[in-house]
Amino acid sequence: MSGHVPTVGRIRRTTRLWRAIAVLLTGPFLAMGMPFYSKKTRESVVRWFFRGIAKSFGIRFEVHGAHVLHEFAEAGRGGLVVSNHISWLDIVAVNAVQPMRAQAKKEVAGWPIIGKLSTAARSVYLDRESLRALPDAVDELMKAMRGGSLVNVSPEGTTWCGLARGRFRPAMFQAAIDADVPVIPFVLRYRLEDGRDTTAPAFIGDETLITSLKRTARTRGLVLEVHVLDPIEPSRAKDRRELTEITQTAVREVLSRTQTLPEFEHPTLPVG
Repeated sequence: MSGHVPTVGRIRRTTRLWRAIAVLLTGPFLAMGMPFYSKKTRESVVRWFFRGIAKSFGIRFEVHGAHVLHEFAEAGRGGLVVSNHISWLDIVAVNAVQPMRAQAKKEVAGWPIIGKLSTAARSVYLDRESLRALPDAVDELMKAMRGGSLVNVSPEGTTWCGLARGRFRPAMFQAAIDADVPVIPFVLRYRLEDGRDTTAPAFIGDETLITSLKRTARTRGLVLEVHVLDPIEPSRAKDRRELTEITQTAVREVLSRTQTLPEFEHPTLPVG
């Protein structure tokens, strides 16, 4: 540990967990109603759900550039929303700012409650163990974006904690090129109220989701900082690899400018 991490008492952390469970239990009912909601109502319901999860853990949002996503959504324009990957809270952050479809690993479909919501939100599932399944997943993403959907992907493939960062994989960027839609970098940063970055919400090594949930629940003053950057047109790159590099550089520039030493570090450790 390189600094004190402020925590809440046992009663408050227990209350936070029970509030989160209460919000999650509304998930199946919301999922059943999704086919009958208008687009505007569906977005409002999804935003309420994910903001409720964040609020139950005492998380405060600080969002910069949200208008970029709102303008795309209101105009019915497709785009590939690319985010760095740190925590199970990443999907909460994305949908609390602007509800959208997502590319997720196939195992998510079988998760209790979250799986039903993910399927109801028309997530694009990917079998990460099968290279043969990749072209179909890219094609499905392309069709979704060409049809006017924003789709969120995490091209690092796994979560990373501290100041460590994985390299973006180029496969999903091909979908943006094929659909002729822009890439929208979505930068996530978790910090404390005093400005220090924190790894509290991340998966550390082989720990369970429950362990991460408990650590998040006991952290005081957790701030989820979001930066939505300007769209990157695919025409700026000669191929998907160059488009990947341009996007990765934009994300890392923001992180380098904003990050401070986290309260504990695993400098090269992929997590989750």
